[in-house]
Amino acid sequence: MDAIIKKLPLDIAAASRSPNVKRPSQAEAEAAVRTLIAWAGEDPEREGLRETPKRVVKAYREFFSGYDENPIEALSRTFEEVGGYDDLVMLRDIEFNSHCEHHIVPFIGRAHVAYLPGHSVVGISKLARVVEIFARRMQTQETMTAQIAQTIDQALEPRGVAVFIEAVHQCMSLRGVNKRNVATITTQFTGEFKSNPMLQARFMELVRSPGGGFSL
Repeated sequence: MDAIIKKLPLDIAAASRSPNVKRPSQAEAEAAVRTLIAWAGEDPEREGLRETPKRVVKAYREFFSGYDENPIEALSRTFEEVGGYDDLVMLRDIEFNSHCEHHIVPFIGRAHVAYLPGHSVVGISKLARVVEIFARRMQTQETMTAQIAQTIDQALEPRGVAVFIEAVHQCMSLRGVNKRNVATITTQFTGEFKSNPMLQARFMELVRSPGGGFSL
Protein backbone atom coordinates (compact mmCIF):
# COMPACT_ATOMS: atom_id res chain seq x y z
CA MET A 1 0.00 0.00 0.00
CA ASP A 2 1.61 3.25 -1.18
CA ALA A 3 1.40 6.28 1.03
CA ILE A 4 0.08 9.60 -0.23
CA ILE A 5 1.87 12.65 1.12
CA LYS A 6 -0.34 15.73 1.01
CA LYS A 7 0.72 19.35 1.38
CA LEU A 8 -1.73 20.60 3.97
CA PRO A 9 -2.57 24.17 4.97
CA LEU A 10 -1.12 25.10 8.34
CA ASP A 11 -3.89 25.94 10.77
CA ILE A 12 -2.92 28.76 13.11
CA ALA A 13 -3.99 26.75 16.18
CA ALA A 14 -1.79 23.83 15.16
CA ALA A 15 1.27 25.78 14.08
CA SER A 16 4.57 26.03 15.91
CA ARG A 17 5.33 28.77 18.42
CA SER A 18 4.08 32.25 17.64
CA PRO A 19 6.23 34.09 15.08
CA ASN A 20 6.09 37.12 17.38
CA VAL A 21 8.01 35.29 20.11
CA LYS A 22 11.78 35.71 20.08
CA ARG A 23 13.41 32.81 21.90
CA PRO A 24 15.97 34.05 24.47
CA SER A 25 19.52 32.73 24.44
CA GLN A 26 20.64 29.85 26.64
CA ALA A 27 22.51 32.32 28.86
CA GLU A 28 19.43 34.53 29.26
CA ALA A 29 17.26 31.53 30.15
CA GLU A 30 19.78 30.32 32.74
CA ALA A 31 19.95 33.82 34.25
CA ALA A 32 16.16 33.79 34.63
CA VAL A 33 16.34 30.50 36.53
CA ARG A 34 19.01 31.90 38.84
CA THR A 35 16.71 34.86 39.54
CA LEU A 36 13.86 32.52 40.49
CA ILE A 37 16.15 30.51 42.78
CA ALA A 38 17.21 33.70 44.55
CA TRP A 39 13.57 34.88 44.74
CA ALA A 40 12.68 31.60 46.45
CA GLY A 41 15.24 32.46 49.14
CA GLU A 42 18.16 30.29 48.08
CA ASP A 43 21.71 31.05 46.98
CA PRO A 44 22.04 30.14 43.27
CA GLU A 45 25.81 29.92 43.77
CA ARG A 46 25.52 27.21 46.41
CA GLU A 47 27.30 24.05 45.23
CA GLY A 48 24.12 21.98 44.94
CA LEU A 49 22.39 24.69 42.89
CA ARG A 50 25.24 25.93 40.73
CA GLU A 51 24.37 23.68 37.77
CA THR A 52 20.61 23.82 38.33
CA PRO A 53 19.91 26.64 35.84
CA LYS A 54 21.55 24.65 33.05
CA ARG A 55 19.59 21.52 34.00
CA VAL A 56 16.30 23.43 34.18
CA VAL A 57 16.79 24.99 30.74
CA LYS A 58 17.62 21.58 29.28
CA ALA A 59 14.49 20.13 30.90
CA TYR A 60 12.36 22.98 29.51
CA ARG A 61 13.59 22.23 25.99
CA GLU A 62 12.29 18.69 26.45
CA PHE A 63 9.05 19.67 28.21
CA PHE A 64 8.13 22.17 25.49
CA SER A 65 9.58 20.55 22.38
CA GLY A 66 6.09 20.61 20.84
CA TYR A 67 6.66 24.21 19.79
CA ASP A 68 9.33 22.99 17.36
CA GLU A 69 6.96 20.56 15.61
CA ASN A 70 3.81 20.95 13.55
CA PRO A 71 1.11 18.32 14.19
CA ILE A 72 -0.48 18.94 10.80
CA GLU A 73 2.70 17.71 9.14
CA ALA A 74 2.67 14.59 11.33
CA LEU A 75 -0.58 13.59 9.61
CA SER A 76 0.47 14.44 6.04
CA ARG A 77 1.34 10.83 5.08
CA THR A 78 -1.93 8.96 4.47
CA PHE A 79 -3.11 5.70 2.87
CA GLU A 80 -6.14 5.28 0.63
CA GLU A 81 -6.12 1.47 0.33
CA VAL A 82 -8.21 0.34 3.31
CA GLY A 83 -10.00 -2.70 1.86
CA GLY A 84 -13.41 -1.11 2.24
CA TYR A 85 -12.96 -0.45 5.98
CA ASP A 86 -15.28 2.36 7.09
CA ASP A 87 -15.70 1.88 10.85
CA LEU A 88 -13.98 3.84 13.57
CA VAL A 89 -10.23 3.77 14.17
CA MET A 90 -9.38 4.32 17.83
CA LEU A 91 -6.29 4.67 20.00
CA ARG A 92 -6.96 4.26 23.69
CA ASP A 93 -4.83 5.06 26.73
CA ILE A 94 -2.26 7.37 25.12
CA GLU A 95 -0.28 8.46 28.17
CA PHE A 96 1.01 12.03 28.23
CA ASN A 97 2.59 14.69 30.44
CA SER A 98 1.83 18.35 29.82
CA HIS A 99 2.05 21.70 31.61
CA CYS A 100 -0.81 24.01 32.52
CA GLU A 101 -0.27 27.51 31.15
CA HIS A 102 -1.53 29.13 34.36
CA HIS A 103 1.19 27.89 36.73
CA ILE A 104 3.55 25.92 34.41
CA VAL A 105 2.91 22.91 36.64
CA PRO A 106 2.43 19.41 35.15
CA PHE A 107 -0.84 17.71 34.43
CA ILE A 108 -0.59 14.00 33.72
CA GLY A 109 -3.14 11.77 32.05
CA ARG A 110 -4.38 9.70 29.14
CA ALA A 111 -5.93 10.59 25.82
CA HIS A 112 -8.38 8.45 23.84
CA VAL A 113 -8.69 9.38 20.17
CA ALA A 114 -10.91 8.00 17.39
CA TYR A 115 -11.93 8.96 13.87
CA LEU A 116 -14.22 7.64 11.14
CA PRO A 117 -12.16 7.35 7.93
CA GLY A 118 -13.32 9.30 4.91
CA HIS A 119 -11.20 8.68 1.86
CA SER A 120 -7.96 7.81 3.67
CA VAL A 121 -6.36 6.61 6.90
CA VAL A 122 -3.13 7.49 8.69
CA GLY A 123 -0.56 5.36 10.49
CA ILE A 124 -1.82 4.86 14.03
CA SER A 125 1.43 6.05 15.60
CA LYS A 126 0.83 9.44 14.00
CA LEU A 127 -2.30 9.96 16.10
CA ALA A 128 -0.28 9.37 19.24
CA ARG A 129 2.33 11.76 17.84
CA VAL A 130 -0.26 14.52 17.52
CA VAL A 131 -1.21 14.06 21.18
CA GLU A 132 2.46 14.20 22.17
CA ILE A 133 3.16 17.37 20.18
CA PHE A 134 0.32 19.28 21.82
CA ALA A 135 1.17 17.84 25.24
CA ARG A 136 4.67 19.29 24.90
CA ARG A 137 3.32 22.83 25.03
CA MET A 138 1.79 25.13 27.62
CA GLN A 139 -2.00 25.19 27.46
CA THR A 140 -5.16 24.26 29.27
CA GLN A 141 -6.54 20.75 28.99
CA GLU A 142 -9.59 22.16 27.24
CA THR A 143 -7.44 23.79 24.56
CA MET A 144 -5.35 20.66 24.08
CA THR A 145 -8.50 18.55 23.61
CA ALA A 146 -9.95 20.91 21.01
CA GLN A 147 -6.67 21.29 19.11
CA ILE A 148 -6.15 17.53 18.80
CA ALA A 149 -9.66 17.11 17.37
CA GLN A 150 -9.33 20.11 15.04
CA THR A 151 -5.95 18.96 13.72
CA ILE A 152 -7.14 15.44 12.90
CA ASP A 153 -10.30 16.87 11.35
CA GLN A 154 -8.36 19.31 9.18
CA ALA A 155 -5.62 16.93 8.10
CA LEU A 156 -7.59 13.73 7.39
CA GLU A 157 -11.02 15.15 6.49
CA PRO A 158 -12.71 12.17 8.21
CA ARG A 159 -16.42 11.68 8.74
CA GLY A 160 -15.93 12.47 12.40
CA VAL A 161 -13.40 12.78 15.23
CA ALA A 162 -13.74 11.99 18.94
CA VAL A 163 -11.26 12.96 21.67
CA PHE A 164 -11.54 12.15 25.39
CA ILE A 165 -8.83 13.30 27.82
CA GLU A 166 -8.61 12.57 31.54
CA ALA A 167 -5.82 14.08 33.62
CA VAL A 168 -4.72 14.97 37.14
CA HIS A 169 -3.47 18.56 37.53
CA GLN A 170 -0.60 19.09 39.93
CA CYS A 171 -1.56 22.76 40.32
CA MET A 172 -4.65 21.45 42.12
CA SER A 173 -2.88 18.58 43.92
CA LEU A 174 0.19 20.40 45.24
CA ARG A 175 -1.08 23.94 45.80
CA GLY A 176 -4.31 25.89 46.13
CA VAL A 177 -7.05 23.53 47.32
CA ASN A 178 -4.54 20.64 47.70
CA LYS A 179 -6.95 17.96 46.47
CA ARG A 180 -5.06 14.94 45.17
CA ASN A 181 -6.02 12.53 42.39
CA VAL A 182 -8.98 14.58 41.17
CA ALA A 183 -9.43 13.74 37.48
CA THR A 184 -10.37 16.45 35.00
CA ILE A 185 -12.25 15.11 31.96
CA THR A 186 -12.64 16.92 28.64
CA THR A 187 -14.18 15.78 25.35
CA GLN A 188 -14.46 17.07 21.81
CA PHE A 189 -16.55 15.65 18.95
CA THR A 190 -16.82 16.58 15.28
CA GLY A 191 -18.84 15.32 12.33
CA GLU A 192 -20.80 12.11 12.86
CA PHE A 193 -19.55 11.73 16.41
CA LYS A 194 -21.19 15.07 17.22
CA SER A 195 -24.42 14.49 15.31
CA ASN A 196 -25.00 10.81 16.17
CA PRO A 197 -25.58 10.19 19.91
CA MET A 198 -25.38 6.40 19.42
CA LEU A 199 -21.93 6.67 17.82
CA GLN A 200 -20.79 9.01 20.57
CA ALA A 201 -22.07 6.56 23.19
CA ARG A 202 -20.21 3.72 21.49
CA PHE A 203 -16.98 5.69 21.65
CA MET A 204 -17.50 6.43 25.34
CA GLU A 205 -18.25 2.75 26.02
CA LEU A 206 -14.97 1.77 24.35
CA VAL A 207 -13.10 4.37 26.41
CA ARG A 208 -14.51 3.03 29.68
CA SER A 209 -14.59 -0.69 28.84
CA PRO A 210 -12.30 -3.01 30.84
CA GLY A 211 -9.12 -4.34 29.30
CA GLY A 212 -7.14 -1.11 29.10
CA GLY A 213 -3.38 -1.31 29.06
CA PHE A 214 -3.30 -4.21 26.58
CA SER A 215 0.11 -5.84 26.23
CA LEU A 216 1.60 -9.01 24.81
